[in-house]
Amino acid sequence: MPGNLSLKRRLLLLVLTATVVVWIGAALLTYRSTRKEVNDLLDAHLAQVANLLAAQSLHELDEVRTDDAPLLLDESMHVAFQVWENGRKLSLHSANVPETPLTKLDHGFSDVVIEGKKWRVFSAWDNSHTFLVHAAELADTRKSVASAIAYNLLLPLLFSFPLLAFLLWIAVTRGLIPLVKLTREVAQREPDNLALLSSETAPREVAPLIEHLNHLFVRIDASMQNERRFTADAAHELRTPVAAIKAQAQVARAALSEAERIHALDYAILGCDRAAHLIDQLLTIARVDALGDEVTELCQLRALSSEVIAELAPTALGKGVQLELSEGDEAVVRGDKGLLRVLLRNLIDNAVRHTLDGTSVRVKIGTEPGATYLSVSDDGPGIPEEEIKKVSERFYRPLGTQASGSGLGLSIVKRIAEIHGATLNLAPSREGKGLNVQVAFTNIGH
Repeated sequence: MPGNLSLKRRLLLLVLTATVVVWIGAALLTYRSTRKEVNDLLDAHLAQVANLLAAQSLHELDEVRTDDAPLLLDESMHVAFQVWENGRKLSLHSANVPETPLTKLDHGFSDVVIEGKKWRVFSAWDNSHTFLVHAAELADTRKSVASAIAYNLLLPLLFSFPLLAFLLWIAVTRGLIPLVKLTREVAQREPDNLALLSSETAPREVAPLIEHLNHLFVRIDASMQNERRFTADAAHELRTPVAAIKAQAQVARAALSEAERIHALDYAILGCDRAAHLIDQLLTIARVDALGDEVTELCQLRALSSEVIAELAPTALGKGVQLELSEGDEAVVRGDKGLLRVLLRNLIDNAVRHTLDGTSVRVKIGTEPGATYLSVSDDGPGIPEEEIKKVSERFYRPLGTQASGSGLGLSIVKRIAEIHGATLNLAPSREGKGLNVQVAFTNIGH
């Protein structure tokens, strides 16, 4: 099928087809131009024959047959004439025409059909206006001349076409050598070889392909490094709760009293909860990483915030933390409701985990020219300024953090913000205490 043709064959077919089309077009134009010139030339010849006949002393000539006419020579079957005295009496004619006038015109050129054959006729009077001469030529003769011209034009093209195809095959083959080398180089690479390709000697048409391949290699390398780091960090993070669960299970099995066994089992259950939370966060960040960056759904931030606050309110009250949603108008952004709900849940859950007992976590939604922002602030210990840039990295937890967690919450928030074209800013909360996390959206819905 044409879609499976190699690039070399496709180029050859396109070039040869274009060449044939141009050749045929040029031949047709040349044929039409040459045919016009031939017709003009033969018309001039026909007019000359008529004028020569009119110039002779036709009144002294008797009726003769075609093969006796001195002006017709070897073309007697293709050329004919009539001489009419006073335009009414036929005085002389060739043997290959009837005794009726060849044409009704008495001056100039005309086309007539006689006995199924088309003739080109020229009519003229002698100087005394006594004799009317009709000189005619078969139209097929002119077509034969034109056909011979067309044949002579196309014959060299037919003979040169195989040679041209061979030369084009050589040219295309040599022209595709850089692409063949590039294909061979990429095919021979090991799967983990992501070194950049050299484009110094590549043609300008191939250089963009090499550049895009190099960009692809860079992205793949970065993705593989992230996956390796993520896998190593995830294994390390999962090892801790699993080891803790195992230790508590061993304590419970060796416990001598019921109270000691129940205490160990409670800690084992707590370890299971932490492991489950970590696995849930890992699945969430894997799902978020696989998403594209196109979001078009209209989302109401205040309504989503109310829903998430209602979900997390029992956990916050259990710790003595109050959740607050500031008053204001609804704010609409373009995004993914599911992802924005995950973003809000992680921000509020982090704030609840790190704030002090008996304080509050505040959610605020506001608008300003060209942007809509969502902020979550707490009264916890905050984050040192030198570590603010690191906390959004995966599995990173500031030194001295007492609250439980996986170190994935803010990294998930950062990725969701990137998908929505939003920016993530971290700063101290009120009076330099606590932490305020703000997500600024520029993709505002209308």
